[in-house]
Amino acid sequence: MAAPEKLTIDTPEQIPLEFPLAGVGSRFLALAFDTLLQAGAATILLLILLAVRLFAAAAWPAIGPWVAGGLLLLGFAIYAAYFAIFESIWSGQTPGKRLVGLRVIDVSGRPLTVFAALIRNLLRVVDQIPGIYAVAIVTVLFTRRNQRLGDLAAGTLVVRERRADLPALPTIPAQTAVNPWSGWDTSRITPEELVAVRQFIERRSEIEYSARVQVADRLAARLRPKVTGVPPDVHGELFLERLVAAKLRTP
Repeated sequence: MAAPEKLTIDTPEQIPLEFPLAGVGSRFLALAFDTLLQAGAATILLLILLAVRLFAAAAWPAIGPWVAGGLLLLGFAIYAAYFAIFESIWSGQTPGKRLVGLRVIDVSGRPLTVFAALIRNLLRVVDQIPGIYAVAIVTVLFTRRNQRLGDLAAGTLVVRERRADLPALPTIPAQTAVNPWSGWDTSRITPEELVAVRQFIERRSEIEYSARVQVADRLAARLRPKVTGVPPDVHGELFLERLVAAKLRTP
């Protein structure tokens, strides 16, 4: 069963978000790079272990086994926890995923949580059976949203990013005039539309970057024709921030 190249998710603001789904090829390219990093780290630990056995153990026989045991434990952590740790602290990315331009997100479009990262990687041991990720390949190819078993259990997706195409998130400069929305006519903005914008602004920090930009741009494109007096350089998220301020300050 062929999976779609893109997935569309409707936000609470009724804005459809499009996520390009990562396929088997890009996911395994990222995995190959991550595996090389794991192998490199394991090699360094092995060299340190050999040095301990040759030198430290001879000088301090009692400490040698403890150092060796600690290094072996660290090696196991590199193998077992590498993906979960990086995906937790790098918002759904590992070095390999970052290089290839992939990111793990929640099926709702929100960023990956630590709990979901742990769940999806606990099942990696099953997905990689029989050592070449055959189970993962089959499930990615035959699930509607290109998910392996770990993704299905954790409620996650792997999507492709095109950060070069994404504008920087806007901020209001400190030197902005006290009333930058002065002269805006927001009388055609309905209370329901204002609620949708405020909901987005309140939860935007929970939304994955590309999804956040999509929501802001689409909301702004929908509402800008209903507001007069908007400078041409105000768009996207900055427009929404100032729209709420102008609407709330309208007598």
